[in-house]
Amino acid sequence: MKFEPLSDREEYIGHKIVDAAYTIHKTLGPGLLEKIYVLVFLSTLMSRLLKMV
Repeated sequence: MKFEPLSDREEYIGHKIVDAAYTIHKTLGPGLLEKIYVLVFLSTLMSRLLKMV
């Protein structure tokens, strides 16, 4: 399968997503309900990605 390289914007967005997930995992740790992680992840992504608009 052949893949095309990502644009700079796609790389930037991907980095923001992975960084948010890592930060949340590092801060909250394991043991919470998945729904909590999803809500925090969405809130974090919205605040980080809206800054780039």
